[in-house]
Amino acid sequence: MATISFEHLLDILFVPICIQIGALIVGSFLSRLINRYLQSNVNRDSWQYIFVNALKGLPISWCSGVGLYWTINSLSIPETISRLLSYLLFAVIIFTLTRVIARTLSGMIDFYTMRSDQNMPKTSLLNNLINILVYSMGALIVLQYCGISVAPILTALGVGGMAVALGLQDTLANIFAGLHLILSKQLRLNDYIKLSTGEEGRVSDITWRFTTLQSVSNNVVVVPNQSISKAIITNYSMPFQDITVSVAIGVSYDSDLDKVEAVCIRTAKEILSKLDPEVKAEPVVRFNLFADSSINFNVIMHVSEFTNQYIVKHEFIKAITKEFRKENIEIPFPVRTIINNKE
Repeated sequence: MATISFEHLLDILFVPICIQIGALIVGSFLSRLINRYLQSNVNRDSWQYIFVNALKGLPISWCSGVGLYWTINSLSIPETISRLLSYLLFAVIIFTLTRVIARTLSGMIDFYTMRSDQNMPKTSLLNNLINILVYSMGALIVLQYCGISVAPILTALGVGGMAVALGLQDTLANIFAGLHLILSKQLRLNDYIKLSTGEEGRVSDITWRFTTLQSVSNNVVVVPNQSISKAIITNYSMPFQDITVSVAIGVSYDSDLDKVEAVCIRTAKEILSKLDPEVKAEPVVRFNLFADSSINFNVIMHVSEFTNQYIVKHEFIKAITKEFRKENIEIPFPVRTIINNKE
């Protein structure tokens, strides 16, 4: 009897197993085609790439869903189990569709960001909001299909949301402050900023509650969004990415100022071509003061990024000192004349 029951069970499950295996094979084949397309020399800024990338990994789920649908129709199973499987199939379909929509919207934000020259940053805050909104709508659709009324759920969420909002005022304030920073375009990813409270660094991310800054010393500075929205922000990357660097120097009164200017400009060009070749602006020299023992001036250079100024200053000071010694240009020490009035 046991052998007969086992053979009967195999007869029942043979067709569904074959259907599922075939569905997995087809799904795996389609997934490989999508991965091959994404790894090819395709324009990553195109709409085709955004949509195909949104489909990545989903053909297996879709083919499994189709196999499940055929399985339901090929077996004589109780109505309760059939209904449960149909609910499962619908949930899989809605989940995969919402996933495609969420990925597509994220890709569209990337596309818009690149087309608008990064005027609107793409951060994890925007990604999280998109995912929560899309997946919540998908969950409500599944519940409605399963016969569960969503109206009481929405009512309960509304009442509970008011209570939660009262208890999470600081968190909600940080969330809305983060959205304000993004939509107002005051900050962009990779901008170097300094707050009136003293914190400074490169913006690496804007999350639900915090904005993360990467300091020059490679430390992470975490600042609440609400604090940033209240602070005075100096953005060294806006409206242009490059900034000016000024190095103050003094030479003796006996120096040939035309020669001094030429040596400084030549040395600055050599340093910039070596350390920051993206800079197109020419360095300039501006004499500004007859000091007690020297004629003072500034060598003004452009650097492509805020953090480049430190290495450029470092190398320029070493190089200009060497050049002045070679050209016999004196950088005088402060001179004080002491008069002894002893009788």
